[in-house]
Parts: sequence; structure tokens; C-alpha cells
Amino acid sequence: MMDPETHRRQVEGAVSFLSTKLSAVPEIAIVLGTGLSRLADSLEEPEVIPYRDIPHFPVSTVTSHAGNLACGRLGGRNVAVLQGRVHCYEGYSAREVALPIRVLSLLGARTAIITNASGGLNPDFSPGTIMILTDHINLLGDNPLRGPNFDEWGPRFPDLSRPYDDELTTLARSAARDLGLTAIASGTYICIPGPSLETPAETRFLRNCGADAVGMSSIPEILVAVHAGMRVLGLSVVANVNDPDNLRPILLDDIVRKARETEPLLQNLIAAIVSRYDQ
Repeated sequence: MMDPETHRRQVEGAVSFLSTKLSAVPEIAIVLGTGLSRLADSLEEPEVIPYRDIPHFPVSTVTSHAGNLACGRLGGRNVAVLQGRVHCYEGYSAREVALPIRVLSLLGARTAIITNASGGLNPDFSPGTIMILTDHINLLGDNPLRGPNFDEWGPRFPDLSRPYDDELTTLARSAARDLGLTAIASGTYICIPGPSLETPAETRFLRNCGADAVGMSSIPEILVAVHAGMRVLGLSVVANVNDPDNLRPILLDDIVRKARETEPLLQNLIAAIVSRYDQ
């Protein structure tokens, strides 16, 4: 595990760098997951900084993640869009994975919209469903809050009885209804380490745990956002549905393709949420 003081210095270094580069304080942080990077193209007055140019920012090794911080206006709000993320399966710790959200929270963002692509476990789902997260299960085996707590960043034992903001989830459902989106659901997301995909027995186990969709990301960012006092909305694009009794090969290219097919709907939904949100 990285030395906590080193982590603090890295966070503070990134905050110091970005505070001199960004023309406006971001109100909302948006994390775009696998195959979901194009929302950044719709920003007004965009300022785009590659992760590699930001001190201590983790850099993705996954080709479907662009790796840029794009800041600008969306729906009349100042937003910071993380165009791609890193994962624990790339060799990063949960603390390193969540560093960008920690940095944006310290820059002033008070709301986090976290997206990902996932595999459906709920047999009522279909590929292309957008699931609004109402709960989650962390099976990563890591937590970004392990180690000494920095009280100025958040409490030692953050409450997770309601990790996802009720107002935001209600707003997301309302916006989806007004946009005419029919493939919308709510459910529990379960996070596994990866990068290997699930066996039939594992799929059955995860479904029996009470999860509706499974993925390999998002939970570190969500935990840090809650710790930082941010209001959190989670949105997951269900790229495929896993039937443990008839499991077919799951290919990353297929997941990325379905995520990109659904991306315009997700983009419209996020824009509608941001424009209506009064934080």
C-alpha cells in the first residue's frame, strides 16, 4: 500500500496544478466508463488536459478509455468530465483509482455522476439497459479509505446507508421518462477485481448475492465521493446479460460496441439531469 503521506502529497500536487489551469471551479464531476467517452465532446468552452499531463494522475492502459480531463459547461453548469478511468486490475490500488475524484472534490465539486459498462445478472434486463444504481456490493478486496484517515477530507467511518442520493436518483428516473427512454431500470451493482470474466458458477453466485449487474470499476470512486461529502449518482450501461445456465463467450469488443450504441441515450440522460439539478 502506498504511504499515506505520499498519497496526500500527490493529491495536493494535482489540486495545485489544476487550480492554475482551470478557468472555473467544477460543480459536478462526471466519470465516463468503458465505451462512454463522447459526452466530453458536447461541452461548451472545453478545456481538455490529458491525464498524463496532470501530476500524479493515474493513466489508463485500456484502449477504450481516452484518458482526458475535460472541463466546461453542460446544461448551464461547470462540469469536470473524467474521460475514462483506471482499474484495480491494471495494477492500481483502490486509493490510486479514486485519486481523480478526490482531487475534484478538493477543487470544489460537490456532486459525482459515476458511469460504467456492466454485465447484467438480472434476467429481466436486456443489453442496452441503463441501470440507476440504488446500492452496491464491494468484492474488490480493497477500499480506497484504508489506512490513516485525513479528517479534513472526510470522516473515519463514512455512513453508507444511503450511498446514492435520493434526489438525484429520482431526477434520473424523471429525466429518463421525459426523454422516452424505456430501457431504464434500478438495481444493485456488484464490483469484482477482474480482469478475468465470470465463470457460470461465479455468475450464479453473484446473482444469488442480490446483484443485478456486475463490473470491475466505480466503487473506489463512489466510496471516496461519499467520504468527501459529495452527492452521488451511479449509472451503469448493461452491455450484455449473463445466463449462468447458458453462458456464452463474453468479449470486450462486444461490451464496448454495445456501450457505444447506448452512449447517445446516456449522454442525453446525463445532460438532462445536469440541466435540471439544483444542488
